[in-house]
Amino acid sequence: MSQPTDSALIASVTARPSDDPIFSLNAEAKRRAAAGESILNATLGALISDDGELIVPPSVAEAYRRIPLQQSSAYAPISGPPAYLQAVIKDVLGETSLAEQAVAVASPGGTGALLHAFCVFLDVDQAMLTSNYFWSPYRIIATHTRRRVETFRMFNEEGRFDLLSFESELVRQIEEQGRCFIILNFPCHNPTGYSLDQAEWNGVTEILERHGSKAPISVLFDVAYAKFGAPGSERWTDHLERMSQSVQVLIAWSASKSFAQYGARVGALIALHPEAAERQRLANALSYACRGTFSNCNHMGMLAVTELLVSKDLQATYKQDLEALVSLLKSRVDVFNRAAAAVDIEYPRYEGGFFVTIFSTNAEKMAAAMRDEGVFVVPLEGAVRIALCAVSEANIPRLVEALRVGALAAQEA
Repeated sequence: MSQPTDSALIASVTARPSDDPIFSLNAEAKRRAAAGESILNATLGALISDDGELIVPPSVAEAYRRIPLQQSSAYAPISGPPAYLQAVIKDVLGETSLAEQAVAVASPGGTGALLHAFCVFLDVDQAMLTSNYFWSPYRIIATHTRRRVETFRMFNEEGRFDLLSFESELVRQIEEQGRCFIILNFPCHNPTGYSLDQAEWNGVTEILERHGSKAPISVLFDVAYAKFGAPGSERWTDHLERMSQSVQVLIAWSASKSFAQYGARVGALIALHPEAAERQRLANALSYACRGTFSNCNHMGMLAVTELLVSKDLQATYKQDLEALVSLLKSRVDVFNRAAAAVDIEYPRYEGGFFVTIFSTNAEKMAAAMRDEGVFVVPLEGAVRIALCAVSEANIPRLVEALRVGALAAQEA
């Protein structure tokens, strides 16, 4: 790539796109809707009511009202308010001994937590490892920080998590770069909606135990959607104790989805380690990363989330609000699964979460045909992603019909 003669940009960034593809599609859908077209927009991961409005839980609104402006206007501590960090750790790990082995730092949403992990647990020019279906900003973060993304095959011939491919690629990376940084986006994987069952979690744990002594291995669980999983999916934390004895366990936590606070940019990176000295090194490295990137996070948002997690009256109200959100989405998932069973489309096991992915041999052609029908989805390599969180229950039959039309168009290409 040649460097434009009139640009002060470094050569590696001169041809970068101006917007994320998902947000670009969302903008196109909004333009067409504003022009009077009947548009079904299933691009962005935000939970929309059946009336088409962004849902803001009443408990969250009340939490914001309780925060004194004088307090929220001040700088937050670099790593995040201690009460916030402890509340986040407890939200993930509960009252367990594992919570005592955790340190955390605040981040601007789950994306900020991912940025920290890329920069602290992976060297420049090295590659992270994730499934071949993955959230596209993983690659953007990797490219921006001069790192790379490598993948393993996510599904085997039976449609289950491909443990053999996961282990094979893990071993290859250890041999080639002497360390491995893995991102696993479960429960409720984005973009497929897939959640591991207990047998698959056991398989992942055993693989990590087998290879943890061979090289530094860090595994990050991106759990932005975990609260929306089917009953039993919350048991993923049962496996962390074993894992943390062999590998560095990390958790990217976000308030965007379970608190419906997408714009607040409130998140955290949690690191587990059984040794106190290593926990201090982790805390130091992550705090330094905070200062070296975004410095402080949204103080108002962190204070409000803390209030929701620790205030007795708001805890109860927030729990009810979250249950209502989970129930709303679960109803859509059930309706989608019933409707999809009647048409010829192929997708992974889908029990909960904001997204589901439909496999396609020509995803771009499929998505384009769906746009002709006024239905917007996100094309990926080998699939299209549907944000069911943004689709009203009444519009699901239209969505499934557009998927059928799009699948036929892809087959004809």
